[in-house]
Amino acid sequence: MNRHLSPSMEGSFRLDGKQALVTGGGSGIGAATCRELTKAGARVIVADANEDAAKRVAAELEKGCAIRMDVTQLSSIRAAFEGREWLDILVNNAGIGHVGDILHTEPEDFLRVQDVNVRGVYLVTRFALPLLLASHGSIVNVGSVAGLVGVKQRLAYCSSKGAVIAMTRQIAVDFPTELRINCVCPGTVETPFVENYLEKYHAHEKEKIRTEITARQPIGRLGKPEEVAAFVRYLCSAEAAFINGAVLPIDGGWSAA
Repeated sequence: MNRHLSPSMEGSFRLDGKQALVTGGGSGIGAATCRELTKAGARVIVADANEDAAKRVAAELEKGCAIRMDVTQLSSIRAAFEGREWLDILVNNAGIGHVGDILHTEPEDFLRVQDVNVRGVYLVTRFALPLLLASHGSIVNVGSVAGLVGVKQRLAYCSSKGAVIAMTRQIAVDFPTELRINCVCPGTVETPFVENYLEKYHAHEKEKIRTEITARQPIGRLGKPEEVAAFVRYLCSAEAAFINGAVLPIDGGWSAA
């Protein structure tokens, strides 16, 4: 066997016959995850508040489909799951950020981040849970290294991702044999999320700030969406059957430094 074949070519970490739903699937880590799960043989539902973005990603996928889902709107989530009879994998990826310490985070900004990043995970998981229990399925929450360490000027974001980590562990304790749930914690990854942050807060010094956020990861570079997606794929596969309730950094050594 050629040692340089990718896992998908070798037949490892396969998801044939599985159906997955990825929130925030229209861009960045979510889009890369949709592609990776499809490559592994899964049928993927691309869920995003931006329906056009979801459709663009779904058009690339074999047997992919797109749905509009705003994770902050109960009616939107209910409509997305209405009549759905089958789900094996849920990837809670949708999220937003905010820059500011506690003195520069207004209550409405704090609540908005919690609404998307925490309440959104709760709502989508609650609606998906009966289907996932029936299939003995798998949930992967996309947390962040910001839930593991303090990051300057990220009060709302750090607190939201800490809550996602706690929720992951708690659900694993309540349903230890019925399903698996894990949380991946990326460092800074090259995505539209990061580019939008640079444009919004550092338009006059983008390259300077890009250098700074790269330097905080000891590996010396930003992560790639495909690297996080490959990790998600592994966690959803049979090879990861003994991993449950885990919080797993993928951060270039940031949380170890």
